[in-house]
Amino acid sequence: MSEAAAQKAESAGGLRRVGLSGLKLAQFRNYAALSLRLGPEPVVLTGPNGAGKTNLLEAVSFLSPGRGLRRARLTEIARHPGDGTWAVAATLCDPDGETELGTGIALSPEGPERQRSVRVNRAPAPSSQALLDLCRVVWLTPAMDGLFTGAASDRRRFLDRLVLALDPTHGERVNAYERAMRSRNRLFEEGRTDARWFSAIEAQMAELAVAVAAARRECISLLEGAIAAQPVDGPFPAAVISVDGTVETMLAGATATEVEDRVQADLAAGRHADRAAGRARSGPHLSDLVVVHGPKAAPAAECSTGEQKALLIGIVLAHARLTAQLTGDTPIILLDEVAAHLDAARRAALFGILLDLGAQVWMTGTEPAPFSALGGQAQFFRVEDAMVTPADA
Repeated sequence: MSEAAAQKAESAGGLRRVGLSGLKLAQFRNYAALSLRLGPEPVVLTGPNGAGKTNLLEAVSFLSPGRGLRRARLTEIARHPGDGTWAVAATLCDPDGETELGTGIALSPEGPERQRSVRVNRAPAPSSQALLDLCRVVWLTPAMDGLFTGAASDRRRFLDRLVLALDPTHGERVNAYERAMRSRNRLFEEGRTDARWFSAIEAQMAELAVAVAAARRECISLLEGAIAAQPVDGPFPAAVISVDGTVETMLAGATATEVEDRVQADLAAGRHADRAAGRARSGPHLSDLVVVHGPKAAPAAECSTGEQKALLIGIVLAHARLTAQLTGDTPIILLDEVAAHLDAARRAALFGILLDLGAQVWMTGTEPAPFSALGGQAQFFRVEDAMVTPADA
């Protein structure tokens, strides 16, 4: 990396600026092939609906563990017609230099592999969790607009992604808890009654349940502080957030060891009812994220669509700032169609906050006009029919 590039990688506030200096796609969604060179500034993608703007953001989101910002099945991502494979390659730039990242579905003798592989500097990584050692990716999409009125599972998943950006091991804990829970459910389905089998699994579930719940509570506490640090009269209303769950509530008044013992005892006592229900009737897999509009003291679900959007943006911005403060690195932020739903004043305020953070932000829109305030401070691209070309601000 050149000296000039290294200087650009330095961000305000003592943070390390982390962003992509290159992105390549192969057989990804509607892109047969794509190669982009990028600077550290915000990236603005404009073009008609269906051109492939969100697909680019989705590709970047795969530089993080999980199923990307659409939560799509891996088999849905490959371009059609094709052989079922796809690849995302990126050059990650920070003050220490450049790192080559790659992920995708390769072709095996039996056909497309069932899990995506991850490579760091062309060497296989043990899992996608390795990506969190190099960068954090956060996003906001139109599909999240109904977060506060939709299913609790969506809010729980949103909360766990917030936690994951702060605690890279959180995803592994959540997955391990769910595997243990499925093992217990199988014992019910198979008609097993051996108490030793149940006790062993329930001990594991209790330990993991407490770890998952404690990580969520810690994230909420830290995020509350980040939200409180934002200007009271800012463009995005302060959210009052909490997590509603049996294990999280227990942890408010007892030690982790005490809660673990209680959870294990409750699982043992609830076997008969859980067998009838076919699942565990309580635990962190049922917890919910509770959000209140602070200035109005009203539940987010009862607020207007515009107020809910502003609340969500405020949470994502506070979380991005918190992630930067705790890791020392700016996250990569993906904002799909965010500017179109804001008035000019709020758009300008949003851009100012993002520029102040110094993060590489990827934003999409059908027209460049809503992003005019970023002229000279961002890199603009036009997207049409899976073709991406530089555009004037």
